[in-house]
Amino acid sequence: MSELKFKKELKFSETTIPGLLIADLPVMGDSRGWFKENWQNEKMTNLGLPDFGPIQNNISFNADRGVTRGIHAEPWDKYISVGAGRIFGAWVDLREGDSFGKVFTAELDPTKAIFVPRGVGNSFQALEDNTVYTYLVNEHWTLEAQSKYTFLNLADKTVNIKWPIPLVQAELSDKDKIHPGLSAVVPMKPRRTLITGANGQLGRALQIEFPDAEFTDAAELDITSPDLDSARPWRQYDTIINAAGYTAVDKAETPEGRPIAWKINAVAVANLSKIATKYHITLVHVSSDYVFDGTNDNHTEDEPFSPSGVYAEAKAAGDIAAAMAPKHYIMRTSWVIGEGNNFVRTMASLADRGIKPSVVNDQIGRLTFTTDLARGIKHLLLRQPNSNSQIPIANYGTYNLSGDGKPSSWADIAAEVYELSGHNRSDITGVTTEEYYQGKTGISPRPLQSTLNLDKIKATGFQPTDWQQSLAEYIKNEEANK
Repeated sequence: MSELKFKKELKFSETTIPGLLIADLPVMGDSRGWFKENWQNEKMTNLGLPDFGPIQNNISFNADRGVTRGIHAEPWDKYISVGAGRIFGAWVDLREGDSFGKVFTAELDPTKAIFVPRGVGNSFQALEDNTVYTYLVNEHWTLEAQSKYTFLNLADKTVNIKWPIPLVQAELSDKDKIHPGLSAVVPMKPRRTLITGANGQLGRALQIEFPDAEFTDAAELDITSPDLDSARPWRQYDTIINAAGYTAVDKAETPEGRPIAWKINAVAVANLSKIATKYHITLVHVSSDYVFDGTNDNHTEDEPFSPSGVYAEAKAAGDIAAAMAPKHYIMRTSWVIGEGNNFVRTMASLADRGIKPSVVNDQIGRLTFTTDLARGIKHLLLRQPNSNSQIPIANYGTYNLSGDGKPSSWADIAAEVYELSGHNRSDITGVTTEEYYQGKTGISPRPLQSTLNLDKIKATGFQPTDWQQSLAEYIKNEEANK
């Protein structure tokens, strides 16, 4: 006890392995013994420890000096501290990626602790008799979970760990003696990304940006179900991107469409937000300019909601639900164009058939191409807090994302499509929204001003593409694919 350094300042330090953090713990003691705050969530997360949500506490007792355990990489995060004695710890990164095989070693006593991220191999050698150390982990241990461990041999010559007590003199389990060398280790893959709405316009673009993600649609996973919590092993996921949505704006005004719009655009989002909160998952949700009534010329992220119509109200409710998840990105966008039925394809088809349509000229905004939206989502996820990245952080919250460039009307965009398709801009006749919908019933209100302010996402280092440039490329690709 006299060797312990009492009254240390609580701090966390980085190691040679990304995400592996070693802690100095304040210990108070006298001739009677000592006391420490072994785990204090608020203090520790404020100092940089991830809020990893531990749900199980395990204790390891080692009767004799020289007991050596490991090297085991478990599919969960853990926080380890010593209750009695001293240990030599060795950690090897067994995760898929550039840091695979990196090693860090340290001696731990009651004044030290270490946070070990999922997939980093963990091993300990007791340096005193009657050594005790504790684990806080964020997944319940089961035999099935143990089958997903990744192992490395303690004597592997590639990592070449300098054990204080040579392994020939140490006490090892028979299983630990036969684990594979580093060259035979299959790296542990990262936690999964789940993307809903796989077959929509955005879903198809996300498949390109996130090729290793798990994609699902309503037929495979009902995100509106009250039983969603049991539908997936959610602790194996770290990100949910919700690209599902009910977008039939006018049908949402009908008795049949109204409950469906609310179920998909609000109830489903609330379900996902609960899952994200419970399992410490990052939730990405796609919002809409319709949450505003369109009276402001330039919409910022903190503008109060002012939805008009059932679709708009359901989308606003979904935004509120998504924001309840501690780790969330709400991507507010407008006038989405991708692979599927959309305004640009409709105008190009009319141009090819020689039709000269009337198009509204008093709704102002910018097109958003799904390639840009998917790229922006990936950009924020790579910069989220506690990502152990050296690039600037993008704090959780709401971000506007549309194409950049001059705000224009639907009639202006239609004229661009006609010109890019080899037809005359003058084939488009501009009319007001009131004129266009005159005599029609069951029409949802449209915001007249849909221009989104892009300053916030630009401040993270993301540059949206000018919508006119994206439109030209889109038309070129459409023509090439005819």
